[in-house]
Amino acid sequence: MTGTDVLLMTDTHLPKRAKDLPAPLWEAVGRADLVVHAGDWVDVATLDALEARSTRLLACWGNNDGPDLRARLPEVARATVDGVRVAVVHETGGRDRREQRMRAAYPDVDLLVFGHSHIPWDTEHEGLRLLNPGSPTDRRAQPDFTWMTLRLEGGAVHDVRLHRLAPGASRPGQAGASAKRR
Repeated sequence: MTGTDVLLMTDTHLPKRAKDLPAPLWEAVGRADLVVHAGDWVDVATLDALEARSTRLLACWGNNDGPDLRARLPEVARATVDGVRVAVVHETGGRDRREQRMRAAYPDVDLLVFGHSHIPWDTEHEGLRLLNPGSPTDRRAQPDFTWMTLRLEGGAVHDVRLHRLAPGASRPGQAGASAKRR
């Protein structure tokens, strides 16, 4: 079988928003050919754990990431995977005209993975696919913890799937701001 199975995540905010990633997400990490993280790790231990458990990692830093993470990660990560030009960045600004602004900012990219809002996003504009997998540890303005999977093959993005932690499933341990909402 050809192609690359990809797992997308962002805004993990460990250990501030949760103690660990959800078990189903760790299982998906083990199955993926490539793990993409679009920033807001918060701690170096999460980066170390993903590097150790991922076949391949493509990642950037986010606005909540300090100097230790910024020293190890770029602001924008780039790679060509199975003929798809991929860029990973944390922030893309407001949602209004996002597609047009990002097409102009990344004219040489086919797939842009981003984070920051904690809200899943999947759109396409003039050949640019924009994906935000949401957050696996913070629900902010959405009801579920989320991440995405997809397949890159033959220069195209296939089978984009948003994964939601099933209702009643074991949730990651809550800490910080998420616990205060109750």
